[in-house]
Amino acid sequence: MKPYQKIPILECGEPLLPIPLEQFAVESPHPYEKLGAPYGEASPYHLRQSVLAALITAQVQLQQQYPGWRIQIFDAYRPVAVQQFMVDHTFAEVVQSQKLTPDTLSDEQRDTIWQQVYQLWAVPSPNPMTPPPHSTGAAVDITLVDATGQTVDMGSAIDELSPRSHPDYYASSPAQPYHTYRHLLREVMYSAGFRRHPGEWWHFCLGDQMWAWLCNQENPTISVTARYGRVAPSTSLQ
Repeated sequence: MKPYQKIPILECGEPLLPIPLEQFAVESPHPYEKLGAPYGEASPYHLRQSVLAALITAQVQLQQQYPGWRIQIFDAYRPVAVQQFMVDHTFAEVVQSQKLTPDTLSDEQRDTIWQQVYQLWAVPSPNPMTPPPHSTGAAVDITLVDATGQTVDMGSAIDELSPRSHPDYYASSPAQPYHTYRHLLREVMYSAGFRRHPGEWWHFCLGDQMWAWLCNQENPTISVTARYGRVAPSTSLQ
């Protein structure tokens, strides 16, 4: 169990709403659907009502500083079945990249690979008290697109399983613009109430367990609880 999963959830019952994709840039086709992730009738392009409103606010803040720039949505709502698919997919990718054979992995090798996988991915837990963040509809993976429509180079790809994914990886490299862009993304998202995953420059959340835990880390004198738990795929039909 990760520290943020100990945060209690007081579900507010707020609905999932479709993201107005015409207002944002969008990764298309959706990266996990392209891999064959089992969304069924559920759409990844949904967020909780207040989270969506905050995302729109963040983009307004961005465009006040950089006219014509947009937030590009990589991923949002993710059913637990999709979380499981992506965890298994990433495990297989690591095995392949290390030129290993799945059937001959030792227990030690398998454990080491799972540790790598779970550095990036939340456990696809069926327990309603420990939902994967994206399964709450309160987390979103994003990057930036400039006024020419080009995706801004952030120094690493979203979902890259490497140290470069850490938000501050380029903080000591002033000659590179990557940290400046990551900081810009953080600032506009924080201005709207989001918090960023400690290990992923692209992952932002508002109202889930991770968000509450991060808020409590910032101010230990308060006790914030999560207001969004796991939602069922049937509530996010296209």
